[in-house]
Amino acid sequence: MMYPFMTLDDNTEIVHSDVLIDGKVKVYIEKPDPKDCFHRLTCYLPLYELDDVYGFNDDEVNKYLEIIKSTAHLIIEFAKGKG
Repeated sequence: MMYPFMTLDDNTEIVHSDVLIDGKVKVYIEKPDPKDCFHRLTCYLPLYELDDVYGFNDDEVNKYLEIIKSTAHLIIEFAKGKG
């Protein structure tokens, strides 16, 4: 199951999973786009492993990765059910 974490002012949604069996937490970012429907990326904490990046340029990926890094401690606590 995925849980809402944050909505940015450009309508980008950030959601996260519970802690997965392998100990990782899936963070999914999705941004509406009029041409492509949605841009997306998946990041797995705690190692910040990126997967399934679609529609974002390198600057955008870095911007969203910085947001994830600055809030990872909260995301992990929420994923553990302690937030």
